Amino acid sequence: EAEKIPVMRGQWFIDGTWQPLEEEESNLIEQEHLNRFKGQQLQETFDMEVSKPVDGKEAIHSLKLSRNHVDWHSVDEVYLYSDATTSKIARTVTQKLGFSKASSSGTRLHRGYVEEATLEDKPPQTSHIVFVVHGIGQKMDQGRIIKNTAMMRDTARKIEEKYFSNLATHVEFLPVEWRSKLTLDGDTVDSITPDKVRGLRDMLNSSAMDIMYYTSPLYRDELVKGLQQELNRLYTLFCARNPEFEEKGGKVSIVSHSLGCVITYDIMTGWNPVRLYEQLLQKEEEELEDRWMSYEEQRLLEELYITKQRLREIEERLHGLKASTVSKTPVLKFKVENFFCMGSPLAVFLALRGIRPGNSGSQDHILPKTICNRLLNIFHPTDPVAYRLEPLILKHYSNISPVQIHWYNTANPLPYEHMKPSFLNPTKEPTSVTDSESVSTIPSPTTSPVLVRRHYGESITNIGKASILGAASIGKGLGGMLFSRFGRSSTTTSQTPEPGKDGAEGDEKKATTVGTPPFPHSSSGFLDTPLELEHRIDFELREGLVESRYWSAVTSHTAYWSSLDIALFLLTFMCKHDQEDPDKSNLDTI
Repeated sequence: EAEKIPVMRGQWFIDGTWQPLEEEESNLIEQEHLNRFKGQQLQETFDMEVSKPVDGKEAIHSLKLSRNHVDWHSVDEVYLYSDATTSKIARTVTQKLGFSKASSSGTRLHRGYVEEATLEDKPPQTSHIVFVVHGIGQKMDQGRIIKNTAMMRDTARKIEEKYFSNLATHVEFLPVEWRSKLTLDGDTVDSITPDKVRGLRDMLNSSAMDIMYYTSPLYRDELVKGLQQELNRLYTLFCARNPEFEEKGGKVSIVSHSLGCVITYDIMTGWNPVRLYEQLLQKEEEELEDRWMSYEEQRLLEELYITKQRLREIEERLHGLKASTVSKTPVLKFKVENFFCMGSPLAVFLALRGIRPGNSGSQDHILPKTICNRLLNIFHPTDPVAYRLEPLILKHYSNISPVQIHWYNTANPLPYEHMKPSFLNPTKEPTSVTDSESVSTIPSPTTSPVLVRRHYGESITNIGKASILGAASIGKGLGGMLFSRFGRSSTTTSQTPEPGKDGAEGDEKKATTVGTPPFPHSSSGFLDTPLELEHRIDFELREGLVESRYWSAVTSHTAYWSSLDIALFLLTFMCKHDQEDPDKSNLDTI
């Protein structure tokens, strides 16, 4: 349970600090004030007798409280006094010295705050809500997603005030805590956990165990329903408290982290293991038809095929009857505008489910736009849990650099939709140090020897990355991507023109995008193939210049929440509609 903070109405405030009085005392003073002065007019400031300060006025009314008392010198001159013994002695002494009671020990009170409320004293109407979905480890720290969302909200507010203050879009971030309410196996796993290194084992049980639960046919549905119900509950609650949101066409986006990306994806698409099992059975039937078999075997297979067909027909009729009597409710009560994945293993799950690259550059290959308008995959270069999605749509994108996310303080950044795809490894990857040295003596993503990769921390994530390579059948192109990813910072910090290139061409390459290294590819350095993605999906954070890759491989998976670069990136896409009107934004171009 998150810490509950009481919200109270302030009525009486202390002069100077403008701190509210305790609610109990404030209510008693307010009741006494209304009984005594209700209906009386406050004097205007310029009509007040400045020649007669409160020191010379007698109290016209008093109220005794438990530890204090209050004196009214007029309707708007109210003083609070402590009745503690030390305060009484001090008050007696100072009064004998000629000081008034009010000036010696009184604290002036004000009815109402220093600034009067106005109709504008409210946050702007929310036009876009973002559900923030956590990944694994929430059982270990149940309030963490609330803290992380608060960090993301605060960071986004800074960016919003700096770049988007003139836009009509106001974005609100809402945490979705779906894990703590689930019972799953109860305490069965805890009971079978050995006592040695118990702290480490408990940490793994509270974090990595969620992945095992999700791959379990017994508990997977419980996790899916837990997140689905919480998303719908929060949306319904928000709409009830903000009735104009749906009326004015408010939009909804989802930011998911880690395993939360996979569960959110499965909820939106309706994927389940049963469908995969049916696909495997169908494939087996096709393989059986192609091989030679005896007459008896053929006859039995025909009978089995007819029986299965009959079974499918009965199931369809049954589903049709149910559909006619009970209207099917949508899985989610809202359409998802943008689905942002952060540090996401979604690609490896899709690869292991049999998703393979197609021949269309549409996002529909993995997530139909009828379900979600835009899919965006954000990752840190050294995040060991994150994988790329684009090579699952078009295979050759394994050798194309992910889009570099702009630093938040970059002046006049090139709009993301105008950034051309550039190759990671345009020439044939050298097979030995000798081959690489013969190409160029200057280290680059293309020419650095293969052995150099080992010194940049790739060994930390090699095992995990190798699994996706084999499972997804993407090929060595993704290996080239990894090579460039872990060998890039040495080239991005200082771009040296290659021998044989004139200065003008080098300057032209530097001007392509702010902070994006130009990758050589024949003459242009960019993708010349006609088959491109409709929209880019993979977006990569830039590495720090002094960042330790070994250390960042440990910390990068949880470093997304407070990033100003990510906050600017999220708002850029969520406020995209308003930005198209140049008069509305003070942001040059995003």
